Amino acid sequence: MNKEEIKAILPHREPMLLVEEAYLNEDGSATAYYDVRGDEFFLQGHFPGNPVVPGVILCEMMAQSCAVCLAEEKAAETYYTSLNNVRFRQPVKPGDRVRCHCRITKARKPFYFAEGKVYVGDKLCAQGEFSFMLA
Repeated sequence: MNKEEIKAILPHREPMLLVEEAYLNEDGSATAYYDVRGDEFFLQGHFPGNPVVPGVILCEMMAQSCAVCLAEEKAAETYYTSLNNVRFRQPVKPGDRVRCHCRITKARKPFYFAEGKVYVGDKLCAQGEFSFMLA
């Protein structure tokens, strides 16, 4: 999916649209990409002279990537309901191409449970379990 196709699924828009390219895999998981340019609002002041993508933004990237798994579900809004076992392993910096791999692990509509991982190249940068609600 390109950015316009992603916008048809996600309610997010710039500057909070954090998925630029996405793929629904044969196993039902999703892989999505975001290129960190360096001029993003969340890098301003985090940290001067040593910009690092905040962990909460990496979590948001995972959640938005996971929405690709639910492309067929039509929802007006999507809300995070929990984050569990989140770990940050490596910093993500300007110039990095972020790859998120997410999958739905369980569903009790309107609630969905998922797990995700964030990579830069082959390096695992973040991972976690989360749930969200479609409204």
